[in-house]
Amino acid sequence: MSLVYVLLNIALLLGIIALLIFMQKKHFSFSKRVFAGLGLGIVLGAILQTAYGTGSDILNETTEWYNVVGRGYIRLLMMIVVPLVMVSIIQSIINLEKSSELGKMAAWIIGILVSTAMIAALVGIGSAALFDLNANQIEAGQAENDRGALLESRLGDVEDLSTPEKILSFIPSNIFLDMTGDRPTSTIAVVIFSIIVGVAVLGVRRKHPVHAEMFTRIVNAVYAVVMRIVTMVLRLTPFGILALIATTVANTDIGGIIELGKFVIASYVALFVMFIIHLVLVGVFGLNPMMYLKKVLPVLSFAFTSRSSAGTIPLTIQAQKNSLGVDQGIANMSASFGATIGQNGCAGIYPAMLAVMIAPTVGIDPLTPGFILQLVLIIGISSFGVAGVGGGATFAALIVLSSMNLPVALAGLLISIEALIDMGRTALNVNDSILSGTLSSRILGKLNIKTFHDKTAIEKDTSL
Repeated sequence: MSLVYVLLNIALLLGIIALLIFMQKKHFSFSKRVFAGLGLGIVLGAILQTAYGTGSDILNETTEWYNVVGRGYIRLLMMIVVPLVMVSIIQSIINLEKSSELGKMAAWIIGILVSTAMIAALVGIGSAALFDLNANQIEAGQAENDRGALLESRLGDVEDLSTPEKILSFIPSNIFLDMTGDRPTSTIAVVIFSIIVGVAVLGVRRKHPVHAEMFTRIVNAVYAVVMRIVTMVLRLTPFGILALIATTVANTDIGGIIELGKFVIASYVALFVMFIIHLVLVGVFGLNPMMYLKKVLPVLSFAFTSRSSAGTIPLTIQAQKNSLGVDQGIANMSASFGATIGQNGCAGIYPAMLAVMIAPTVGIDPLTPGFILQLVLIIGISSFGVAGVGGGATFAALIVLSSMNLPVALAGLLISIEALIDMGRTALNVNDSILSGTLSSRILGKLNIKTFHDKTAIEKDTSL
């Protein structure tokens, strides 16, 4: 009998997918289809949880089939991340008029990413203090204790790395290994390799222009093919979001959310405040925050449901170039760097809130100026190299808590709500990537203002 229910649930998903396909044929905009997938996914997930209950065999088997669509879509995105990053950055550099522009682009992008991460840390501290978060108030069960033990076991890998060693980890020693995403800093390593190739081509162009021209033609041809693949994959976005959010809602631990409701609320208050700060920065640089918001929302929706900054890179690049008018080279670099550097949610707000919450358990007042200054500086430094996939926040928390001499095991108390909070964190991370590209392009005079203010640009971006 359970097989019948599973087949019925699969039929529901396929029916909604058919509806989204019908909307596409009727030329509904991409953003409308994305939000339709998001809304219908929430409804479908709620129905599944109500009907079967979290953890039931029917629900588990159903979500396995749903993951073919949801996680399958993320895998397709991850598949094109490395070729997209490599060919995009190489092409961007060989099209630069001056190689000195490269340094300015990287400096502004990284500077904005790290600066906003430090601001996010202050926001996280403020929210934790406002809601009076304290790890002593949370009761640990078996799952929480197991999670704490796991974090302590991973601590050795983090503590053994000095700051110079962390910086050294960005430099690729085997680019083919980094192309597989083997390390947390693999994306940055691929970016660095691509920059080296691009700069080398500029040197060849001066001495052997014929060879450089031949290589440039090859890169342009590969870029055209890669972008076509990107377009093909992005057309699946509404279906991916539908399956991902349905699975997430169906498996949400309502009891855990109720028990740790104060931390969930405090986290989303901090995320919302930081998001508002992003919009304020957009306005400070003479751009329309509401126009910016309208154009990035489809991308943020996917980031929210997928919980993968790295997987969102193709959408991040497309939105910046086609919807916001960001320079192609800056869009490529900001999306790539933003997946591993200065993540406002995972590397800024989250570890700051944990530190403030855990400090009282060891007799430390987290609101003293010395503690706050040390915490913000450590977060700024440690925000380099946080993996842009699920679990990056844990890595960041381990670095920060160990650097502050705080017990890392207590971070395991939040395991039941980790997924729910991670959704908001990832959306903020991706928005910071887009923000850094938009502001850098604006500062360097490379932002296409006409495209930015074009209300139809978002539709052109995704007549996918």
